[in-house]
Amino acid sequence: MLRIWGRANSTNVKKVLWCADELGLPYERIDAGMEYGVVDEPRYRALNPNGLVPCLQEGDFVLWESNAIVRYLAGRHGLGTMMPKDEQARARADKWMDWSSLSFSAPFREALWNLVRAPAEQRDAAAAERGLQRCGELMAIADATLREQPYLSGDQFGMGDIPLGCIAYAWFAFPVERPPLPGLAQWYERLEQRPAYRKAVMIPLT
Repeated sequence: MLRIWGRANSTNVKKVLWCADELGLPYERIDAGMEYGVVDEPRYRALNPNGLVPCLQEGDFVLWESNAIVRYLAGRHGLGTMMPKDEQARARADKWMDWSSLSFSAPFREALWNLVRAPAEQRDAAAAERGLQRCGELMAIADATLREQPYLSGDQFGMGDIPLGCIAYAWFAFPVERPPLPGLAQWYERLEQRPAYRKAVMIPLT
């Protein structure tokens, strides 16, 4: 059985849990990170020297970095569905995975921290607004593609949708006004219909 280290409310951990649930894979999740600690313990650093989550164990095999884990699971258990067999289609999905993770890293963290995670007296309204503004600009890039095709992965759901799908849940849950992005909104509605998405991603924001 797979063992997945990481707290359930981590955006990066959600990617792995969602992927595993889409593939119907049994797993054990172990709380780690932030309030749970664990990540600085020697036993964990032996698995992931970065001290970050998620981390995957499958027997003697250990893998860290959320997108790498999603690709591994999709290729091993979902080749032809979650991971396209065609190399160019796979490259397009890879593009969206890396773009989502890298582009949103800083602005999404600013928005999430200052709207949800930080105590009210420590929130920085200007930083929250700055993060939201940039997230909106990035979401518009995805929206342009999603007006032309149903999923970032192409005609069917796949690994390319997972990183942005995890961010999109918070984006649509934030108590703020958002720019009208119809392609993105319709894509998000399709994700909401997926049981694995509701289970792994659509949990209270904390």
